[in-house]
Amino acid sequence: MTSKKSGICFLVGAGPGDPGLLTLRGREVLSRAQVVIYDHLVNRELLGFAPAEAELIYAGKKAGDHTLPQEEINRLLVENTHAGKYVVRLKGGDPFVFARGAEECLALAEAGQRFEIVPGVSSAIAGPAYAGIPVTQRTVNSVLTIFSGHHDPSETAAGEVYESIGRGPGTKVMLMGVENLRGVARRMITGGAKASLPAAAIRWATRGDQQVVRGTIGDIADEVEKSGLQAPAVVVFGEVAALSGQLAWTANRPLFGRRVVVTRSRAQSGKLTATLRDLGADVYELPLIRREPPPDLREFGELVQDAHSYEWIVFTSANGVDAFFEMFYKIYDDAREVGGVKFAAVGTATAQRIKEHRYHTDLVAENFHTESLAETFRKNTDVENVKILVVRPEETSGTLASELAGMGAIVDEAIAYCTVPEEADRTRAKERLASEGANLVVFTSSSSVRNFFTLNLPVAKGLKFASIGPVTTRTLEECGARPAIEARQHDVPGLVEAITEYFSR
Repeated sequence: MTSKKSGICFLVGAGPGDPGLLTLRGREVLSRAQVVIYDHLVNRELLGFAPAEAELIYAGKKAGDHTLPQEEINRLLVENTHAGKYVVRLKGGDPFVFARGAEECLALAEAGQRFEIVPGVSSAIAGPAYAGIPVTQRTVNSVLTIFSGHHDPSETAAGEVYESIGRGPGTKVMLMGVENLRGVARRMITGGAKASLPAAAIRWATRGDQQVVRGTIGDIADEVEKSGLQAPAVVVFGEVAALSGQLAWTANRPLFGRRVVVTRSRAQSGKLTATLRDLGADVYELPLIRREPPPDLREFGELVQDAHSYEWIVFTSANGVDAFFEMFYKIYDDAREVGGVKFAAVGTATAQRIKEHRYHTDLVAENFHTESLAETFRKNTDVENVKILVVRPEETSGTLASELAGMGAIVDEAIAYCTVPEEADRTRAKERLASEGANLVVFTSSSSVRNFFTLNLPVAKGLKFASIGPVTTRTLEECGARPAIEARQHDVPGLVEAITEYFSR
C-alpha cells in the first residue's frame, strides 16, 4: 500500500572518492535531504552538502564489519520514505555496479514507496583513469569486462568464472577482490591469460592519497603484498595497464599524496579546499569556528541603517562584509541607500568580498592586518573630523578604532558577529584525523587555532601547521606550536602558494 505522504527515496551514487565526481543531480538531491543513509566508502566530505538539520545515519560495510545488516538498511529506507521524508541513500560508486542498490529498490517497490536512481561514477572506470589507465584503447582493445573478486577462487564455480574471464579478450577490471587477488590471478592464468599480461592495483582510487602498484598478472599479488596495499582497491588486467606510467597525470600534481586539514568555517572553506584539491592534495574540512549573530543585533542594525551618514566604512574581515550587507538588505531594498561612503578593507580577501557585493574598495591594508590598515590610513588620507564606522567581530580588540580616533577621526564600532567554536562534526573529520592523521593542518585565523588546541585534537608526530599570517602565527606560538609555513601574502592565494612551495622543497 502506497504511503499517503509524499516521501521519496533517492539512491545516489557518490562516486569513487573524489568529491568533485559527485554528479550535479546527486548534489541537488543531497542538498534537500531530510535523512541521509550513507556507506563506508562514501567520502564524508559529501555530507557537508546535506542540510544542517538532516539526520545522518551511517550504514557502513567493510570486510568483517557490518554496522547495519542489509535487512536493517532496507527497513530504514522503507520506514523513512513511508513517513513522508526526503531520503537519500548515498552509496559509493554507482548504486547498481556491484552494490546492493537493486535489492534496496526492490524493498522500496514491494512496500509501495517512491524511489529514484541517481547514477554515479563507478570506480571501475574512474579508478583506472586516475591512475593513467584507459580501460579501452582503440589500438589495444575494444572489450571491457568488470567483475567481482569477492568469491573464493578455490571454489569450483567461482574458479571456473575467473578462468573464463582470463580466457576472454580485452581489459578486465576487478572490484572487491584484494584479499583473493593471488587466487584469482592464478585461475585467470589457468584459463589462458598470459602471466606477462600487465596489471595494476589502485587503492583509494581518485583520492589525494591514491596508491598505485604495477606489475603483471603473474606477479601483481606479490607486488601488492610487498607494498602493503589493502582494500578498497581496483585491479586492472590488460595491455592498457602498461600505459599507467606514461599517463599518470595525478602523480604530477604538486600536492599529490599530501593530506591537508582545512579548519576554516564551512561557509568560508570552499575556495581554499577546492584549490588545494586541484593541486592534488587529499583535503578534508574540520570547521572549528562558525559565525553567530552579534550580542546586540538591534544596535548593529541601527548602525547599518545609518551607514549613509559615514564617510568611511572599514571592514576587518570578509565575514564582517557579509554580516553588514545581510543586515543592510533587510533594511533597504536599494543599494544606493548606502550613500557616497567609501570602503576600506583589511586585506584582499575582504576587498574581494566587498567587490562581490558590487562595491569598490577605496583603501586596502598594505600588510593585511588591522595595525597595517591604520598605518595605511595615516599614509594615504586625512581623517581629521571624518566619521568612520569600523565593522568588526566581537572577539577582536578595538585597537583599530582607537588608532583612527587618535588621528582625529570620529569613530563608531559596529559589532557585526561573534565567532564561536564549531561543535558539530557532521563529516566525522575529528575521527578521521585521529585514525588517518594528516601531513598539514591549515589555520586562517587565531580563533580556529585556539579552538583546535582547546578541543585537544590529536597531534601526531610530524604533523605540520600552516598559518595565513603573523597574527595567526603568534596565536600558534602562544599555544606551544610553531608553524612550518607562514604565508608571505596574508590571504588564501598567498597561503596556497606557501604550502605548494613548502612541499615542493
